[in-house]
Amino acid sequence: MKQPPLIWINVLFFISTFAGACILVPWRGFSHGFDAVEWSWFVILAFAAGLSITAGYHRLWSHKAYKAHPLVRVLYALGGALAFQNSALHWAADHRVHHKHVDNNDKDPYSANRGFWFSHIGWMLREYQPERYADYSNARDLQQDAVVMWQHKYYLWLAALMNIGLPLLLGWLHGDVLSMLLLAGLLRLVVVHHCTFFINSLAHVWGRQPYTDRNTARDNGILALLTYGEGYHNFHHIFEHDYRNGIRWWHYDPTKWLIRILAWCGLASELRQVPQEKIAAAKLQMQLKRAQKRLTHLTNADELLERVQREYEELKQHLLAYYEAKKQLLEAKRHQLAHEQLLPQVAELKRRFRQQQRNWQQLTASLGG
Repeated sequence: MKQPPLIWINVLFFISTFAGACILVPWRGFSHGFDAVEWSWFVILAFAAGLSITAGYHRLWSHKAYKAHPLVRVLYALGGALAFQNSALHWAADHRVHHKHVDNNDKDPYSANRGFWFSHIGWMLREYQPERYADYSNARDLQQDAVVMWQHKYYLWLAALMNIGLPLLLGWLHGDVLSMLLLAGLLRLVVVHHCTFFINSLAHVWGRQPYTDRNTARDNGILALLTYGEGYHNFHHIFEHDYRNGIRWWHYDPTKWLIRILAWCGLASELRQVPQEKIAAAKLQMQLKRAQKRLTHLTNADELLERVQREYEELKQHLLAYYEAKKQLLEAKRHQLAHEQLLPQVAELKRRFRQQQRNWQQLTASLGG
């Protein structure tokens, strides 16, 4: 089958920036050295660019997971230009297609089923879907956002300003233009690029699937460290409108923390969050599915499957009852209503739910999972 034409400007750009980072940065480091100020700006600009993609392009504009003050949106637009991953309008339109047609080799722009190389960078090197390159019909809401359209219109100028002008200015102020250009400019650009690309590639092949196996997305705490919290990708693909990716307090998700800080400062609002019972139900459904799969080939499979299904249904009933009572209690507290009589009920439902949960865990463990 004939390959689509190469997009030579992209091919040359990725080759030259990667080669420059691998050759020029070590050469400068060995011959001249980099100081703490230059490394500090490398880290600062890497986080500014990366978080503008994850908190801005991704969770704000692609998924509408929260609302942000115009000042924050302008900073995201500038940080997105610094990341140099196309305009927010183009990025979000592509990403919405990815979620709608995930793993569909004909429609998903960076389908993981086409291999690691394709989903990581190959999809940007050839004209695989030229007919929809400038099709923003799935992002009409973003076309009403003045900041998004301003960035889209002046994207190349903004990208040049942020990736060349800013490092030049920082280098001039610091007294070493070349070192700042190479470290805070070139190396930072390449590192942020490939860390972002890992979300489309590695996060679809390496990790666990605790919430769904309807697509290739995985949860991976190690990848979260490299992707500003985006490594909890299995959760994201089933609950894409949640402003969080890492839902536990110990999950490394600086994007979530940034959004929360902005909300505390009055610069973000309407943070969307999936109800706990839906998350718990999704995990339970996956546990049932895996248990059923393990039992299929056993001689007494029918008996065991019936028992597993019965325990699953009972646990799900306890789960829904507990979370419904908990929700009523929180509503009563929020509206400053009498809620003392609800406390014993919630405590008892929680006790029953936890006991049934332990029964379920013992059962699935005894079956080899």
